[in-house]
Amino acid sequence: MSPNAPSRGLSQLPYACRPEPFVSLNKPQVLVLSLAVAAALTACGKKDEAATPAADAAKPADAPVAYTLDESKLPGVNRFTVADLDTSKNACEDFGGYVNGKWLAANAIPGDRTSWGAFEMLDERSTAVQRQLAEQAGADKNAKGVEKIVGDFWATGMDAAKINEQGIKPIQGKLDAIAALDTPEKIADYIRTSAAKGENYLFGFGAEADFKDSKNNIAYASQGGLGLPDKEYYTKPENKEKLDAYQAHIAKVLELSGVPAADAAKQAQDVIAFETRLAKVSKSSEELSRDVSLYYNPVSLADADKLAPNFPWTKFFDSQGVAQPKMFSLSVPAFHAEVSKMLADVPAQQWQSYLRFHTVDSASPFLSDNFVQENFNFYNKTLRGQAELKERGKRVLDTIENEAGEAMGQMYVKVAFPAESKARMEELVKNLSASLKTRIEGLAWMSDETKKKAEEKWAAFTPKIGYPDKWRDWTGLETSRDSYIGNVLAANEFNYKWNLGKIGKPVDRTEWGMPPQMVNAYYNPLQNEIVFPAAILQPPFFDPNADDATNYGGIGAVIGHEMTHGYDDQGSRFGASGNFENWWTDADAKGFTGRTDKLVQQFNGYEAAKGAHVNGKLTLGENIADLGGLATAYDAMKKATEGKEDPKTDGLTRDQRFFLNWGTVWRRNFKPEELQVRLKTDPHAPANFRAIGAPSNLPAFAAAFECKPGQPMVREGDKQVVIW
Repeated sequence: MSPNAPSRGLSQLPYACRPEPFVSLNKPQVLVLSLAVAAALTACGKKDEAATPAADAAKPADAPVAYTLDESKLPGVNRFTVADLDTSKNACEDFGGYVNGKWLAANAIPGDRTSWGAFEMLDERSTAVQRQLAEQAGADKNAKGVEKIVGDFWATGMDAAKINEQGIKPIQGKLDAIAALDTPEKIADYIRTSAAKGENYLFGFGAEADFKDSKNNIAYASQGGLGLPDKEYYTKPENKEKLDAYQAHIAKVLELSGVPAADAAKQAQDVIAFETRLAKVSKSSEELSRDVSLYYNPVSLADADKLAPNFPWTKFFDSQGVAQPKMFSLSVPAFHAEVSKMLADVPAQQWQSYLRFHTVDSASPFLSDNFVQENFNFYNKTLRGQAELKERGKRVLDTIENEAGEAMGQMYVKVAFPAESKARMEELVKNLSASLKTRIEGLAWMSDETKKKAEEKWAAFTPKIGYPDKWRDWTGLETSRDSYIGNVLAANEFNYKWNLGKIGKPVDRTEWGMPPQMVNAYYNPLQNEIVFPAAILQPPFFDPNADDATNYGGIGAVIGHEMTHGYDDQGSRFGASGNFENWWTDADAKGFTGRTDKLVQQFNGYEAAKGAHVNGKLTLGENIADLGGLATAYDAMKKATEGKEDPKTDGLTRDQRFFLNWGTVWRRNFKPEELQVRLKTDPHAPANFRAIGAPSNLPAFAAAFECKPGQPMVREGDKQVVIW
């Protein structure tokens, strides 16, 4: 859901489920572990100078900064209003147009975005809060703790003159080391040495709970190595234009790094050939999102060494400072076997080209303007349709969130999260939980045996609201005012080693997988927990001054969505304790699949662009969660308002306002290029189909708007999908 989601940072696992991701990336690869942190590479933008608050300018240099928030400078939020409705449209025929058509027509996508809607508006607001805090921290040269980390990143990131003067010098030593790699042994050693610093372009590695023993962490290794969003960009003819553009980008980056143009062009061909070979043994986004078992392949070190003899995992564990385990998870083994083969049969010069390109490309957002511009030109403009670079301040804040998000989060909640919001949310979660239990108890299609297991899982849910009860300790992360990329590299290594330190130890259930300032939410089945960061607890999701119908149609449905992820096609493969186990009878599993297959068919029928349909299989988990979450939220709303007179605000009934706010949450414009990437890689359906998909299956929606059989928003008979 977050617009600042790191491309290599927090989970890309399908089970770390989130209502709606904003993808801001330049490399959709490498780490896939839900709490692992690696090189966070953000989108890039134009120069901007930091503004030091006038009040601080008059203070002595050694005076402490009192962190404050000027709410008058924050962007507004996106609330539903009756004026939004396009009454020329019929809610039963075109619900999306009825509730969102006018707003979408009047709100173009800003130049530095590839989509624009309710989520993005909240992200802009969160960013504005963070900017005020970062400016104050940057002005305090005597700051300590998390304030120092934030201030150092801000001050160095905003120093465009120093960054431009340094050029490529900060990473020249890495490039020199790559140029000396002339044997398979030296290449393998370089991969290990770089990985130990948090820089690994070939695969992800980190700690995560053991699927079979979720109380304890083990090591996981994943596939990676690709610069494009999915394997199909390398293998399907319809993506040739993007692949050619990527090759041109590779050549340009190599030229900027000092390689002569003719040599850069040849090396770019070699990089494409290298990545295409990896793509052929990689799993696709659809495969990974619909089969969580692909991530869990427990092997011994001896067996891993046999699989990849040219890249012995025994040596890798030693090089990372991790005690050799009896077992770790080596996901997608065919990928790692191919890497081993490539160490033997790919010429050293081709390995050098691949490593040189990815080293420079990954660093580009933090280097001089020519690198930043080229990085933007491909990953944001060509690939996703973004018209303008983000201004420097936004880019630096993206970096802070990716590298030290929880450090900023400590500052954020002090000024931007009222205690009453947490209390109201706790009440909503309690009510949603009760309604979900009632729905499970009333399932006619599920046997008592399976239902008992489902109820045990329900009873074990853990909600987390606002921010962590225990903040992460940042002791040991050394940042300074000397170098922006120096701070980035220091944080990469610190975060990587922090993550590796969990391997072989009990899971710390107080940890969060998202910082409080991220506009997002998630469910993690390994801990059976639902998590709602502070920044999402604002309109249109949550408004302490709004009526029940509005809040239940917004954050209530999101709460229900996250709870239902525990029972979607992948979450339902984990039990109450968080272990990966089958708690279904064969008959119930068959019945469940029959119902989910109908949901796949429903979304396959939605045409997102001419000739381009939604992938119902890729998006199945989120669509199950939407359907169950909205139905559960509606039940909870009816229970909360039982016996209360419906005030019919602005002529709209309580039920109508419930569904209208659900629609408001999913109002969103997309750039055509962004939409195409999402259709291939995003496990969430485009927002306009989420606005209509779940409600069209609910009789309560048809009753609320007096819809008639046969109208598009009335799915009945065999077409109606009822799951949870």
